[in-house]
Amino acid sequence: MTGSGSRAERRRVVVTGVGVVSSIGTGADAYARALREGRSGARPIEAFDTTGFAHATGCEVVGFDPEQWLRRIPVAEAGRAAQFAIASARMAVDDAGIGEDDLRDRRGLVSIGTTDGGSDDGERLAAAFVHDGPAATDPAAARRVPASRLATGVARDLGLADVETSTVATACAAGNYAIGGGVDAIRTGEVDYALCGGADALCRMTFTGFYRLGAVDPERCRPFDVDRRGIHTGEGGAVLLLEPREDALARGARIYAEVLGYGLNCDAHHQVAPHGESVARCMALALEDAGVAPGDVDLISAHGTGTKANDATECGAIHGVFGADGDVPPTVSVKSMLGHTMGAASALAAVACALGIDRGFIPPTINHTETDPECAVDCVPNTSVEAELRIVQNNALAFGGNNAVLVLGRPA
Repeated sequence: MTGSGSRAERRRVVVTGVGVVSSIGTGADAYARALREGRSGARPIEAFDTTGFAHATGCEVVGFDPEQWLRRIPVAEAGRAAQFAIASARMAVDDAGIGEDDLRDRRGLVSIGTTDGGSDDGERLAAAFVHDGPAATDPAAARRVPASRLATGVARDLGLADVETSTVATACAAGNYAIGGGVDAIRTGEVDYALCGGADALCRMTFTGFYRLGAVDPERCRPFDVDRRGIHTGEGGAVLLLEPREDALARGARIYAEVLGYGLNCDAHHQVAPHGESVARCMALALEDAGVAPGDVDLISAHGTGTKANDATECGAIHGVFGADGDVPPTVSVKSMLGHTMGAASALAAVACALGIDRGFIPPTINHTETDPECAVDCVPNTSVEAELRIVQNNALAFGGNNAVLVLGRPA
C-alpha cells in the first residue's frame, strides 16, 4: 500500500513542528544535541520491580515532569504513555509556532501509534489489587488502561474538538503507520493539519516477553555488530505536526522536511521474524510513492533492533533494493541510543531524520565494534558526521509482518 491520490493532484505535506520525550533528551534541541553526541539512554530499569531477572538494563525517561505539559487533564488521570504523547504534541504545536486557538479553527487529525497502549498502568492496578486488595486500588487507573486514551488525551488536553482521533496499534511500526495516515488525510484535503507520532512507556510485560525470548542484550544495544545480542527496551514519545506545504509557506513557517511518500504492507509471514522479500517490497512501495529512485536516498534510518535475525534480514532487504555495497547509503540505528521504544520507535526515528535534514548531520550507531558481514552497511559507527541530506528513508518493521517505510526530503 502507498499513499492515496496521484502525485499531480494531491497536496504536498511538510513537517513544521516536532516534539520529543526520550531517554536521551526532551524537546527538539536537546534531542538533536544528544543524537549528535551519540548519547546512550541505557540505565538500570526502575520503572518496575526487576527482582529475579539476571539483567535489567533499559532506556528509561528520567527527569520528565508531566505537570509542565498537561493543561486540561489532571496528571493523575493520564498514564505515563499518554503523558508522553500529550507532552510531545504540545511541544510540536509550540515548535510550529501555531496557537492552539488557530488549531481549533481548523479540521485536524490526531493519530498516535503504540505497542503497549498504557499497559504499565494496568500492571500497577493489578499489582495494587493483588497486594493490597480492591479498597486500595485507584479507580482512575482503570480508566487509563484503554489505548485510545493516547490520541484522545492529546485532543482533550489541547482543547481540540474538530478532530478525528486514532490510536494505531501496529506494534513497532505504529509511529510510521500513524504518520502515513496523517499524510493521506492532508494530501486529500480531509484535514488541514495532523498531529502524528507514537508513545509507549516501559512495562514489565514487554520486557519479560523479550527477555524470555533471549532477545535482551545484557550489556548494550549494538545494531549491526558481529557480537550483537538483542534489544534494550525503552520508552518515550514523539509527535510531528504535519501541514499542507502551501499553508506552511503562507504563514512563513519553518519547515523541517517534506514527507515525500510512504509505504505499508503486512505479510503475516511469522509472528516475530521479519520476512526479507516483504521488507524489500515495502521500501520499494515507499520510494515509488515518493517518486524517487534508490540512488537518490542519502541516508537510511533502519529499524535496526540489534537482534541477529532483524538486522541481517533488514540489511539483506536493503541490499536487494539498493544493490551492491557501494550503492547502499549510510544506514544507521538510533535504537543504539534510545533502545527499542516500541510504538514510539519509528516516530522518534522520523524526528531524528527531520532534524538530520534540517541541521545537516547523520546520527551515529553507537556501541559499535565490528560490522557483521551479514549486515555489510556503513552504520556510521559511534560518531556522528556532518552531511547535507536531501532524501532520508525511515524503516519500521513490526511483529506480524507489519512494515512501514517513510521517505522525507529537504524542503524545496
